[in-house]
Amino acid sequence: MTATMRNRNGASSSNAFSKFWKKKSKDIIPPIIGILSFLAIWQLCSMIGLIKLPPPSDLITNERTRTYLMYPFFNRGGTDVGLFWQVLASLQRVLIGYVLAAVVGISVGIVIGLNSFWNKALDPLFQFLRTVPPLAWVPLALAALQQNQPAALFVIFITAVWPILINTAVGVQQIPQDYINVKKVLKLSQQKFFFKILIPSALPYIFTGLRIAIGLAWLAIIAAEIVMSGIVGIGFFIWDSYQNNYISDIILALVYIGAVGLILDRLVAFIQTKILPDN
Repeated sequence: MTATMRNRNGASSSNAFSKFWKKKSKDIIPPIIGILSFLAIWQLCSMIGLIKLPPPSDLITNERTRTYLMYPFFNRGGTDVGLFWQVLASLQRVLIGYVLAAVVGISVGIVIGLNSFWNKALDPLFQFLRTVPPLAWVPLALAALQQNQPAALFVIFITAVWPILINTAVGVQQIPQDYINVKKVLKLSQQKFFFKILIPSALPYIFTGLRIAIGLAWLAIIAAEIVMSGIVGIGFFIWDSYQNNYISDIILALVYIGAVGLILDRLVAFIQTKILPDN
């Protein structure tokens, strides 16, 4: 009896996997082939000396890099910690700056979206400031705030706030006129108009801004930490590795950065699907 149940469970799992693979293999195989081809070309170019970077295999053969790869949780104090703690420190800064940017961006975006005068008055300033690269804000933030941590948070905030603000304003401006007429006919209160009409109509635009902003916030913290010495963070880890010529460590850190950035983007997209299932 037990053997029969095991065989059935095994067959069921095998059938489920076969169905999954048949359905998803066309989406899974091409990325795998692309990644493996890229790594193979990189390995070959490094081996024949066409590029000066270490090959991908160096992530395993290099003892120092292998330690960071295999033991991401070690903590020897100060900045000598594993990549998990480096990434976690950067994520904490990103979370604080990103939340501040979301609160300010959505609030100001709604105000200027509803008020054409302030939209015309402030839009040129916003368009000007949003083109300033994150790295350009670092020396100004350090000069004004005098401390690495607040300066890093400011750089994240000032980089992430613009897509949220601008997309929110556009979303508010795109509310159909019929909805405005309904408010007037039914004499809805400002509170009901805000929660029943304005926010639901603008949410797709707001989430577009939030999704763009999370990527920019992650980029900003890397730029900020590179020039802010003495703090735990993935950006400082990259700069410190470069200063000591640990190129393989830099490559490993870039893998972490790309993976975390992808996860953050997918997380915001997942939240969007839960709040806006029909989007």
